[in-house]
Amino acid sequence: MAHVAVCVNVPSRTEAEAIGRALVEARLAASVNVVPGVSSLYRWEGALREAGEAMLWAKTRADLVEPLTALVKRLHSYACPCVIALPITGGNADYLAWIDAETAPVDTD
Repeated sequence: MAHVAVCVNVPSRTEAEAIGRALVEARLAASVNVVPGVSSLYRWEGALREAGEAMLWAKTRADLVEPLTALVKRLHSYACPCVIALPITGGNADYLAWIDAETAPVDTD
């Protein structure tokens, strides 16, 4: 199974924690790290901008990137949020198996 780490920038730690919680509750991510105090420089609407942000790192399966992105876009306050998935090419096999287990659908029967 392919795994990814998804980076999402948000305007505040509060929003980051809310989005991260929603991703884990929906089983779209096994784990989310919130990194507060990120300084971002970017071009938006023709102007160079600078902003303080928080960053999310969500660990998940590659096949969940599309629904994860859709949920982030629904909950995010930006018109065009940064959501990028980077492949995980190796690591602790036990941790990667845990990602699979925590993002698997729950049997409700």
